Amino acid sequence: MSTLRDLLHRHAVLDAGAVMQLQRLVAEWQLIADLSFADLLLWVASGDDLLCVAQVRPTTAPTSHPDDLVGARRGPGTQFPMDAAWSQRRIVREGDPEWSGETPVRREAVPVSYADAVVASLSRDTNLSAARSPSALELAYLSSGDDLCQMVAAGLFPASDAGDEPLTGPRAGDGLIRLDAVGAVDYASPNALSAYRRMGVPADLTGANLASLTRSLVTDSYDGSEVAARVRAALDGRSPLRIEVEARGAIVLFRILPLRPPGAPPGALVLVRDVTDLRRRDRQLLSKDATIREIHHRVKNNLQTVAALLRLQARRMSVPAARFALQESVRRVSSIALVHETLAISLDESVDFDGIVDRLVPTVTELAGGPGGTVVRRQGSFGILPAECATPLVVVLTELLHNAVEHAFDAAEGQVVLRPSRDAGWLIVVVDDDGTGLPAGFSLEASDGLGLQIVRTLVESELGGTIKLGPGPGGGTRAALRIPLVRARG
Repeated sequence: MSTLRDLLHRHAVLDAGAVMQLQRLVAEWQLIADLSFADLLLWVASGDDLLCVAQVRPTTAPTSHPDDLVGARRGPGTQFPMDAAWSQRRIVREGDPEWSGETPVRREAVPVSYADAVVASLSRDTNLSAARSPSALELAYLSSGDDLCQMVAAGLFPASDAGDEPLTGPRAGDGLIRLDAVGAVDYASPNALSAYRRMGVPADLTGANLASLTRSLVTDSYDGSEVAARVRAALDGRSPLRIEVEARGAIVLFRILPLRPPGAPPGALVLVRDVTDLRRRDRQLLSKDATIREIHHRVKNNLQTVAALLRLQARRMSVPAARFALQESVRRVSSIALVHETLAISLDESVDFDGIVDRLVPTVTELAGGPGGTVVRRQGSFGILPAECATPLVVVLTELLHNAVEHAFDAAEGQVVLRPSRDAGWLIVVVDDDGTGLPAGFSLEASDGLGLQIVRTLVESELGGTIKLGPGPGGGTRAALRIPLVRARG
């Protein structure tokens, strides 16, 4: 799908500043649509036609245009009132309703000004079939929408210093407060009143100086002063950043916009959203994540303690077979501890498995006791793997690499190559060595070696994959694993 920038560059003749202004408008215009109870369509000149390059529907009223009109054209003679708004540089309303299918639509055109020139036309299309006697809230919405449209026509909205606030700030339905020129409350919507009730205000807000009132409520004195300063900045015509404050256990998000329609007294529009429950859930999630990381940290520490105890016990064993068995256990426990160590510093239950393997290889080479010149290296990337896959896989690779280093070579130096790759939802892992190869008549299924039994059990049962062990294409031995990256849950 073409973006607004693509459509403007392809069909309109506009400089970079005008394109940026239209992008700012589209980022902001959901607020105007909701306040106006109307669809908004953005039209630009494309040759002799007007081309619709963007559309937004209101969340507060039925749409006037169920179909998407982006890409629609209006040729000469069918462009009223958009062309009139363009040429006369004022807001123009059609005399008679226009029909969109079976829906009567009242169309109003707003010129979009930038750098003292009209660069586009905004049509505000209201579905008249849903018209009813407006309430105080609807009148406040409509007057605010009218003021913003007049500012669009004058090139005052959206302001160039608004940043990315439209993408993250509260919406009109979250809570709306209109302020007069001195910062007193003209109107507060029911949701805005509810937010202030949670902040500790028992009475109506109408007539109250919002900056002073909010400053007295906010728990942190610095935040209270900052909210008051941002209200005053908006009344002075600036566009302050949004701010989130806490008062008496309630957390409220504020965004304040200047209202400066030409020929009318200035004011401000305050959008508020009670985010108390949302932030409480965020904190619970953060606490849960911290708890999970702490658990992984403690598991890692416990595994390292177990490995140290096994290592001490192995040193005291006089029977070589028993000492070897304990050393094997140390290696396996240590490899699992590597995964938990990585998860302890991870932000989720996934790990960068390449880092684990790169730390594992030197340990395996050292403990295996093969020829001193044996080289183990990785070609390719495992990528990010979930913990439920990483833990058994690291044990499998430990066993395969250890077997290759310890048993594949005689006194000669050798090379072991680990080749991971991904293919359509599968992780493919190949371990090749250029050693002496498998003994005659070898069968993985019939092997009684504990390490290979562990490998086979983990690959087939825990990972849901397959393993093949046989001669390598150029001699030596090849172990090939095929593991699903997404497993069906029973």
